Amino acid sequence: MAHKKKVIVTGFEPFGEHAVNASWVAVQELDRIGLGEYIDLFVCEVPVEYQAVQTLLPSMWAEHQPRLVVHVGVSGLAKAVTLEQCGHNKGYRRLDNCCFSPESECCIEDGPECISSVLDMDMVCKRVGEAGVGTKVTVSKDAGRYLCDYTYYTSLFVGNGRAAFIHVPPLGKPYSSEELGRTLQTIIIEMLQQLEDEHAQAQCNHKGHH
Repeated sequence: MAHKKKVIVTGFEPFGEHAVNASWVAVQELDRIGLGEYIDLFVCEVPVEYQAVQTLLPSMWAEHQPRLVVHVGVSGLAKAVTLEQCGHNKGYRRLDNCCFSPESECCIEDGPECISSVLDMDMVCKRVGEAGVGTKVTVSKDAGRYLCDYTYYTSLFVGNGRAAFIHVPPLGKPYSSEELGRTLQTIIIEMLQQLEDEHAQAQCNHKGHH
């Protein structure tokens, strides 16, 4: 049997007005339905704390050596499932669940201003739309300069761009946990396919040079 690929998917704990965080509920639903027999799925609830993220993410990448890490967060403004293309390094002033914010207001000292995922989110969005998941999926380039953006940037930095971030609306506005779980499943399978296609293309190009 082919070696299973490890994929990590995270959601966030409750914060602010989100007494139940739709991101973690959706990730738990995804864990229930899985990503197929060839994917080893590991899910984790991330604290809404800057310092915890700084410790947790690098150790998670090092321990699991994942093919892809997908972070899921909730946005009270979102009316659709939103694929974030990039993470930002600066502008972190909002206090976390421990009433802390980084003194430097940035994620990685001297890190690039913005890091983009190796995934083409517009293409993922297009393919998922063609699959007819029944939920609206859009693309954004601003993950909000809070723990979502902070977590995404950290993972993009540690994982050399092999990360993704998905914002989901609060539960019932308008989607159920089952609908969100199925949508995450379709999106992540498409992301993995894109990574495989790029890997195969790189292998072909490499052979072409000999």
